[in-house]
Amino acid sequence: MNHKHLALPILLVVACQLLPSFEAGLELGAPGTLSVDEIRASLKEADAHKVFVPVGPVGMPADLSDYIPADNQMTKAKVELGRQLYFDPRLSGDGTIACASCHHPDMGWTDNAAFSTGIHGHITGVGAPTVMNRILGSTQFWDGRAGTLELQAEGPVAAPGEMGFTWDAAEELCREIEGYELQFQAVFGASATKLTITQAMATFERTVFAGGSPYDHFERATPFYSLDMEEGLDMEEEADAELIARYEEAMKGEDDHPMTEASKRGRELFFGKASCSACHVGPDLSDEQFHNIGIGQQGEEPFLGRFAVTGDEADRGATKTPGLHNIADSAPYMHDGSEATLVEVILHYNRGGMNEDGTTSSHLSDKIFKLNLTGEEIYDLAEFLEQGLSGTVTSVEIPRLP
Repeated sequence: MNHKHLALPILLVVACQLLPSFEAGLELGAPGTLSVDEIRASLKEADAHKVFVPVGPVGMPADLSDYIPADNQMTKAKVELGRQLYFDPRLSGDGTIACASCHHPDMGWTDNAAFSTGIHGHITGVGAPTVMNRILGSTQFWDGRAGTLELQAEGPVAAPGEMGFTWDAAEELCREIEGYELQFQAVFGASATKLTITQAMATFERTVFAGGSPYDHFERATPFYSLDMEEGLDMEEEADAELIARYEEAMKGEDDHPMTEASKRGRELFFGKASCSACHVGPDLSDEQFHNIGIGQQGEEPFLGRFAVTGDEADRGATKTPGLHNIADSAPYMHDGSEATLVEVILHYNRGGMNEDGTTSSHLSDKIFKLNLTGEEIYDLAEFLEQGLSGTVTSVEIPRLP
């Protein structure tokens, strides 16, 4: 599937180019390829330190200011610093793993693996959630143990089986590399600390959007169908002229990004018979809550999910509802990658969360029940998830690094 990309000029404070990573595979940043002179020049740009609020694609909230922490406002220079850190494999114990290793822009901001791989080939216990639209997240990780993107960034760097570094070593690294020291002094007024490193990373991640899908354009246009746009409106009236402009923009958007007929039928199922919207609601189609959907609850050590955080028996096996924009890009699905395709996901829900042998979790959410979808309905729902929800994704190039 070909996807258009949404360019965000705010990301590109300094020139970027694709460079090889330390090992074959996903592209990561290459240390020593961004000069101090280039960094100094970028930090002197007129708007480098001007506070801004990002603007997301169609489907995202028009005003995202409420999603930005008061103590970590966004600037171009901070975004660029966070981008470099996000792609820097030196922030790992063996110099091969960066945040981007498991959350890569070329792979739906995941790694398209059932279980992510950390340093020394260590296989983690869960798949990497996507970074797309995490600006909207009220919590982070499958079990929601981090309340902010800043707190989320703390975990993997020091986790032994992930990036396997220490925060003392990360601080020292950023202070010893002249290009990083320059940026931290300019952005935060001091040398790097764990707090400011994670703040920079989180600021970059808040610029990663997915939206502008056929569904988003359809939803934006729908309210206008109930209005009579040809009678009683006066182009000389400012309010009418604004309404007409919005109408024309919405109609053009829908014309340029049409949903297929199967996708439209799938949308009706999504909000109707299939009851997907019981959990998948809001601008990113996630309620940001936790539900036991019957995945990973078999064997001697069932996945604890949210229970590991709260200790509440009602949370046993419950995982965070993922957002669905560009979900086709981030297979396999579920926290353990157990469902390889969107059709397999639908079949799981169609069985009412039961395993193929008829067993299920004792803590299954009351939102999960047999759907009795027909084969054609399963096809239509999958078409909506794949075609209807696939839109633009923030275009981010792999940076050169100090």
